[in-house]
Amino acid sequence: MTIVVGDSIPKGNLVRMREDGPEAFDVTEFFQNKRVVLFSVPGAFTATCSNKHLPGYVSNATAIKQKQIDVVACLAVNDIHVMHAWGESLGAINDVIMLADGNCSYTEALGMVLDLSAANMGRRCKRFSAVIDDGVITMLNLEPPREFGVSSAEAMLEQLS
Repeated sequence: MTIVVGDSIPKGNLVRMREDGPEAFDVTEFFQNKRVVLFSVPGAFTATCSNKHLPGYVSNATAIKQKQIDVVACLAVNDIHVMHAWGESLGAINDVIMLADGNCSYTEALGMVLDLSAANMGRRCKRFSAVIDDGVITMLNLEPPREFGVSSAEAMLEQLS
């Protein structure tokens, strides 16, 4: 079942890159006592994700954080090494925490699986953005298939105003 506004985030683990290497962490603890903007992309290094989605959040991270947001994070069904390299290539490392769901297990828990097997891309995460306040989803913007707009950083900034 897909997450909705008012839901607590599901339990699970994701991976992020630390100075000493990859770290698996408990998602519940990550979102605890924080107000987080989380956005998801179907895949690192893909066209819309690389040309619009992540760059928008990188360039608007400071403005978003000025709206009482503690963390901006990007989720994708890619391994952490790909996520880290993609974040570095677009200058995101200091502004956006790159979160990897390499096995698609957390994406499944969110109810956000996007099956792109017909395009030889396997299972991915739907494109969305959300505000998560102390582990509770308070805003959710789910993109229609093959569209980009409501989950953009610009749309998020407008909603946070």
